[in-house]
Amino acid sequence: MEAFLASLAMVTLAEMGDKTQLLSFVLAAKYRGRHTAIILGILVATLANHFMAAFVGDWVAAQVSAGVMRWVLGLGFLAFAAWALVPDTLDEDAGRTRGSAGAFAATLVAFFIAEMGDKTQLATVALGAKYASLAAVVIGTTLGMMAANIPAVLLGERLARYVPLSRMRFIAAALFAVFGVLILLDVDLGLGLASSARA
Repeated sequence: MEAFLASLAMVTLAEMGDKTQLLSFVLAAKYRGRHTAIILGILVATLANHFMAAFVGDWVAAQVSAGVMRWVLGLGFLAFAAWALVPDTLDEDAGRTRGSAGAFAATLVAFFIAEMGDKTQLATVALGAKYASLAAVVIGTTLGMMAANIPAVLLGERLARYVPLSRMRFIAAALFAVFGVLILLDVDLGLGLASSARA
C-alpha cells in the first residue's frame, strides 16, 4: 500500500506544471470535444511508459547492493526535488501532431515521447527500484498522471487560473527532498521508508 500511495502522491504533485500536463492543454485545444479519446491516449501511453520505467528500476535494484542503492535513490530523489523547482515548458515538437491522426493515436504517440526522460518517468524508475511491487508503483504513478492530466483535458486553460502551479512545484520538491533524505539516513518511521527492505 505504501508503494501505491508514495507513487500516487509523488507523480500527481510532480506532474503539476510539467510539460506533459501542458501537452494535455494543447491536445484538448486541438481536439475539442474529443476528451475521451485524449484521456484514453494518456492512460495507455502512461501505462506503457511507466511499466517500462518501473521494470528498469526493479532490474537495477536487483543488480546493485542495498548500500549503493540507498545512495543512488537518496541522491536521485534530491535531484528530482531540485528539478521539480524548475518551471517546465512544452517543446514545440512535443505539441505537434499529424493532422490525419485521430485524437487517441496523436495523444498516445505525443504523450509517450514527451514522457521519455521526463522527471515523472525517472521518478518511476526510482520508485520501481525502491519498491518490490511493480504493479503498485505503475498503478500509483499512472493514477497520479491521470489525476493531474484529466482536469487539464476537461477544463483546459480555465484550470490554470485557479490552480497555482508554481506552488505545486514547491510541494512536489519538498516531497521528493523528504523522501531522499529519509532514504539517505536509512530512517524507518514505521512507514517502511527505509531503503534496506524493499516494500
